[in-house]
Amino acid sequence: MRFERFLADSASAQADKIALVTASRRLSYRDLDLLSGRLAAALVREGVRRNDRVLVFMDNCWEAAVSIFAVLKAGATFSPVNPSTKSGKLAFIIRDSEPSAILTLSRLMPTVRSAMEGCDDRPAVFSTDERDGMPAPGTLSLQSALAHDLPAPTHGGIDCDLAMLIYTSGSTGDPKGVMMTHRNIEAASASIIAYLASDPGDVILNVLPLAFDYGLYQLLMSVRLGATLVLEKSFAFPQAVFETMRRERVNTLPLVPTMAALILRMGELQPGFLPDVRRITNTAAALPPEHIARLRRLFPAAKLFSMYGLTECKRCTYLPPEELDRRAGSVGIAIPNTEAYVVDAQGRRLDHGGTGELVIRGPHVMQGYWRNAQATEAVLVSGTNPWEKVLRTGDIFRTDGDGFLYFVGRKDDIIKTRGEKVAPKEVEAVLHALPGVSEAVVAGIPDPILGHAVAAIVVRSDSGLSERDVLAHCARNLEDFMVPRTVLFRAALPRTDTGKTSRRLAAIELAAPQARATALEQTA
Repeated sequence: MRFERFLADSASAQADKIALVTASRRLSYRDLDLLSGRLAAALVREGVRRNDRVLVFMDNCWEAAVSIFAVLKAGATFSPVNPSTKSGKLAFIIRDSEPSAILTLSRLMPTVRSAMEGCDDRPAVFSTDERDGMPAPGTLSLQSALAHDLPAPTHGGIDCDLAMLIYTSGSTGDPKGVMMTHRNIEAASASIIAYLASDPGDVILNVLPLAFDYGLYQLLMSVRLGATLVLEKSFAFPQAVFETMRRERVNTLPLVPTMAALILRMGELQPGFLPDVRRITNTAAALPPEHIARLRRLFPAAKLFSMYGLTECKRCTYLPPEELDRRAGSVGIAIPNTEAYVVDAQGRRLDHGGTGELVIRGPHVMQGYWRNAQATEAVLVSGTNPWEKVLRTGDIFRTDGDGFLYFVGRKDDIIKTRGEKVAPKEVEAVLHALPGVSEAVVAGIPDPILGHAVAAIVVRSDSGLSERDVLAHCARNLEDFMVPRTVLFRAALPRTDTGKTSRRLAAIELAAPQARATALEQTA
């Protein structure tokens, strides 16, 4: 069914239950259903029609949650955009998606105006009111739309209509719009809820951007369950977030490796400091085994789910918590109602124990990239059955004898040095095992002799840790050709606008001092 029906069902079953907690407002399921219906009516009044695209350009706020469900109720397709997006990238998304409307915040209007310069067909723009209580110039008032008591429209849409268009971070060029139908997100959310054993009593924290599918699905799954979502703008002030978690009795903590590293750097935290947490999930990148072990000590009552996914299918695998001790470094098995397997360069399925590209088969695989047939054909390929397409992820995995999967690296991340192939994740695992290393990212940089050299950026938790210490540790634990030639210490790892560690940006940063060193050598 269409996904907005889950909100109607939750509002019908438990109208007074709190659906959403934010710093400025608490919304019951009745509130969320009513306000999203009113905004849907306003969108239709301004010309939004079934299957139109609507950008939701907001940070984590109650208005964003209302906006997402309003777009669905209008029969349209929502496209969440990270509030840190700059005008150039936003302009590309506007040109590419041709939205009928943009829903945003008054403080983001300068970026919206800049991005729309030169647009022939200008979308309707709804913005929150400015401090004087008036809408931003040239916009429609979001507050006024929410105040008009109009019924939600009837659009006639069905579950194979597009529900969302979510743009990738564009780390290798222009961002691509991933097309997901209502049926796709229903299947993905059902599968995740099943293996997490989630239920309506859950109180879920979300500090991840709603423009990031991991953060977005916290909202979607919470509404589907009839659970409560505690929505925070960021994890910049962990102690304040922890206090909110205690007050709201949060029992589910979704995190990414950067959050885990920050928590583990806080030496004053004691085991059980968040006593209600019973479930921790991680995706975006694999947690180093050492971080998993330390998190389990800090949260002794919690089950920890190590997972792997990508925007093109939301989620692929999960490691059952009872397997953590036996399968260090594994991201597990296929999620329910999904098939995950590895293939060789010719696309032939490999037996357990092989290493190759991961392929995903299931009802949550995207429909393709918006208006980009070439990119779509590169990743959606014919499956075993003539009527289906499967997703080639571009990620290299190995399987153990039982079929459990281990991430090796992106196909284009593999570093070729001295005629050997190096998987950055293998070097990173060794770096994370060194006391004093909080985070690390490894990339290849051009080298006139080696072809490429292995290099690393490291975030220290011990300021006394030296480059010599790092290299000596790597030499003890890695083959010679895998030991980094360069180690840079930084306060934080380079990241994309969704908060993911960026190997591409790391390579650029690592190559800059390497280039300077080469120039000095040539001058000498």
